[in-house]
Amino acid sequence: MSSSFANSLRSRSDVEMARLFAARPDLLSPVPSDISALAARASSMPSIMRARDSLHKFQFDILTAACALQDPFTPLELMRITDKSAKQVISTLEERGLIYADGEKFRIPTNVRTLIGEHPAGLGPHSLKKLNFDLLEDAPKGAVELLNKMVWGPPRGQVADVKKANPTIKWLLEHGFLVAFDSQTLLLPREVGLHLRGDKVFKELITEAPAITGSARKQKAVDLAAIANISTFNRWSEELAHNWSDEPPSALRSGGLGVRDLKRTAEHLGVDETCAAFVAEVLFLGGLTVIDTDDSILPTNAFDLWLTKSAEDRWHSLVTLWLETSRVAGLVGKGESKSVAALGPELDRAGIAGLKKLIFTHLLNNSELDPDIASLEARLKFDMPTRANTEYIAWILREAEWLGITGQGAISSFGRALIAGDELGVEKALPTPVDHILIQADNSAIAPGPLTIEISNEMGTVADIESRGGATVYRFTEGSIRRALDHGKTGDSIKEFLKKTSKTPMPQPLEYLINDVAKRHGRLRVGHASSYIRCEDEGLIQQITHDKKLEDLRLRKLAPQVLIAEVEINELVIALREAGYLPAVENGTGILISAPTVRRAKSRPRPPRVISETNTPSETIIASAVRALRAGEKATSHKPREVPRTTANETLDLLHQYIEEQASLTIGYADSNGGVSNRLIDPVSISLGTLLARDHATGEMTQFRIPRITGVALAEPAQ
Repeated sequence: MSSSFANSLRSRSDVEMARLFAARPDLLSPVPSDISALAARASSMPSIMRARDSLHKFQFDILTAACALQDPFTPLELMRITDKSAKQVISTLEERGLIYADGEKFRIPTNVRTLIGEHPAGLGPHSLKKLNFDLLEDAPKGAVELLNKMVWGPPRGQVADVKKANPTIKWLLEHGFLVAFDSQTLLLPREVGLHLRGDKVFKELITEAPAITGSARKQKAVDLAAIANISTFNRWSEELAHNWSDEPPSALRSGGLGVRDLKRTAEHLGVDETCAAFVAEVLFLGGLTVIDTDDSILPTNAFDLWLTKSAEDRWHSLVTLWLETSRVAGLVGKGESKSVAALGPELDRAGIAGLKKLIFTHLLNNSELDPDIASLEARLKFDMPTRANTEYIAWILREAEWLGITGQGAISSFGRALIAGDELGVEKALPTPVDHILIQADNSAIAPGPLTIEISNEMGTVADIESRGGATVYRFTEGSIRRALDHGKTGDSIKEFLKKTSKTPMPQPLEYLINDVAKRHGRLRVGHASSYIRCEDEGLIQQITHDKKLEDLRLRKLAPQVLIAEVEINELVIALREAGYLPAVENGTGILISAPTVRRAKSRPRPPRVISETNTPSETIIASAVRALRAGEKATSHKPREVPRTTANETLDLLHQYIEEQASLTIGYADSNGGVSNRLIDPVSISLGTLLARDHATGEMTQFRIPRITGVALAEPAQ
């Protein structure tokens, strides 16, 4: 069969071959050496799977129906069991090499049948004998009802023992309407299934793509929602990276972000964990964060460069990566054991970029429409029946909204410009950053708009974000003040910053809170032993010793003012903070360690790998590939004579003779290392000791130095 498929490819014109390469670009990597190699690759299972995934539902159903027929089959046979419009699909399937012509009939490559399965559309195996369906009119009672239970698949049934089956089953077996697969399994022959289906493979054959319906949206409202989302996403990105600089999470042994760190990050951003995982993934993808050599997850120097760009450039640099990535942030925590981690190695899924591209194509074709999710899913399942996963579609739409590619569910002007590669216009639409806050009496502060980078960074350290919207609400807490003190700030510097930035006076309760935390901060000291706790307040030491929240640390009193623990220092500090204490870390000499205000990874950015998808090659590349394929085929269709050694003068005489005769030659040609290989060529001219000839292996004009030609022989066509 493979030779017949190869022969069908040989009969194709250059235009038809170019269409095959355009439809199946994976066949070009690399360009096959000849038609036989092309046939082998085109009929390989990986290539056939890619070709199948490019079919829409009607095409896929027609291919499935074709697999229900025996080779060779006619177009009329296929149309009889499907629909008259299948005739157009047959030419498409042939063009893509999923079926091939055998005279007036068609055949299917073996691996295509294997991929579709042994029971296409739920039909059983072919019957080995001719069936008389008229006998079913006089069948025993319940026989037809029994067959109808298997008619739409699976085409199998079970009995205790075929030899002891009831009279109805025995009658069906005797007349071939059922076939015994083994002593307990019965199969419904394919011909019986088609007969009972009314000689149609499918109950319903969808020949046209369903329309997308939804709610109408005004473009102005869509863009207002989208620009707010863009501003929010940029702010999330900055806040997450700054937070990880202040309090870097530690990567899991298996790689990725732990559940506890993800939850803490989500609380800091004021979003759910799904959204926090998405933001973390996009920053990781852009190389703005990295898992450092000590397993800390930290921002990189690339993040500082990213901050210097305009808001439009910052958004564009990240959203373009999201469009191309094969990583699916929605999978975080979705595994059977809930162990799929953000930034981990398990998030890659092939075909995601193609699904995104198709979704946005439909959104572009239905502007000012918030599509109904069910109708969009139905359309996508028609367009790509093997890849349109319902969950993936919902996640892509959700993430597109977070990014501002869409607003209120419809494609935004910014998303349209992004996909088209036009000027975005984001910078003009964004609100002007503000340089002040409004501190309230309840230990909160309101930012009446997007803050400048400097003030936003400071506020992210000294306060927690409570809510977002047109204005951001910050909350000052004991934990947020402690975080600022941990990073080298003092109580006085915090108060000075707030008084300078706020347009409202600082209330006394907030001042008291800052003073109290600053006074208590550092009374408890944590250092390296395995780790130890030191405190001059023996009462506080006693309190920690009996605190049930810290029982897992197995603390032991070493002295009235010193406790030691078996856990590492980072774990000890976190446990104490979660229990409500305010420890500070000291070095080996007892001096307090204040973390730098800016922490960056020592490692270079290492964005995760992306499963690339094969794009349609340009017409120039396809044309070159067709020429190379033809040249390779011509090379293999000639048998070279044995190349005899010739002198330089004999070589020149022979070359001049064959140039006049325009004959194809095989030459022995020595490379720079002294190795000699045979080259099939069409000689053109000789000039200055160099032969200009077309090399059949590449299809291009090549220069050969005559002193390196060891011999010349005339190439003969293969018999």
